[in-house]
Amino acid sequence: MTTPTTPSATMRAVVQDTFGGPEVLRVAQVARPVPLPTEVLVRVHAAGVNPVDWKTRAVGGLGVLGDPPFTLGWDVSGVVEEVGFGVHTLKVGDEVFGMPWFPRAASAYAEYVTAPARQFVRKPAALSHEEAAAVPLAALTAWQILVDAAEVRPGQRVLIHAAAGGVGHFAVQIARHLGAQVIGTARAGKHQWLRELGADELIDYTAVRFEDAVRDVDVVVDLVGDAVDATSTRSLDVLAPGGLLVVVPSDVAPELAARAEGRGLRTTPFLVEPDGAALAQVARLISDGALSVEVADVLPLERAADAHRLGETQRTRGKIVLKVTD
Repeated sequence: MTTPTTPSATMRAVVQDTFGGPEVLRVAQVARPVPLPTEVLVRVHAAGVNPVDWKTRAVGGLGVLGDPPFTLGWDVSGVVEEVGFGVHTLKVGDEVFGMPWFPRAASAYAEYVTAPARQFVRKPAALSHEEAAAVPLAALTAWQILVDAAEVRPGQRVLIHAAAGGVGHFAVQIARHLGAQVIGTARAGKHQWLRELGADELIDYTAVRFEDAVRDVDVVVDLVGDAVDATSTRSLDVLAPGGLLVVVPSDVAPELAARAEGRGLRTTPFLVEPDGAALAQVARLISDGALSVEVADVLPLERAADAHRLGETQRTRGKIVLKVTD
């Protein structure tokens, strides 16, 4: 006769005790979280890695997490292990994915996370956990920019900077799904793949200035920012009258906003938020074959530092994922 075992009160997690380079990330044993009412405990199978992760690791990012120690990560794919009182949308054993708590700490680089049940949705059966973990933050960012902020309509022209990246490759597909004409900037070696995703026109930004190659754009999704070759400022030159520039990596500088307004253009900053309803729509597009996810690399949890080093090259195609448990 076997004796039931009590779940361990601890778990593996990647922690950092100070800001700095990737080397500050280390695996440690930490307390396992307990779900509160309306929350679920999810056993994490895979966790996505995003630019906000390494920016937070290095200098604090948005500053919401405060000073270390803390555990990074917001993209989660896993299995519901426990449900708190009041949860009606999920049950133990459900395979789920989500972007809980953002921008507050979700601590996804760990074996378990807790979060409100409605910040998770059921994982598309066609996706592995590693693929699903690459979806939430990037796809929700693209969805909320194009659907909510820009209200993209059929026939509009949408320019997406860094079209081959995590957010970018979802933005190409979602803009196409919305009926837009999609233009992207990316290195030439990624053009054929982006055409397969639905891009109508591509610009190799290493060979030509994008403002010399395109005009009369209704929406620019700027995933690069002015810190890199004045990308945001230069994007004003390609917008049609009344066009919108969505700046994702940072806020819109007052000078940029004033310059745009003076030319009859619009600007807006953007920050993604947890959105179970939108993620459910993304999941349906994936299940229907209308949206695909590109995983650049999968590394074990213990190699979180290597995942950050790879991401910081800004040369990956799609997303980097940490494999946490089988």
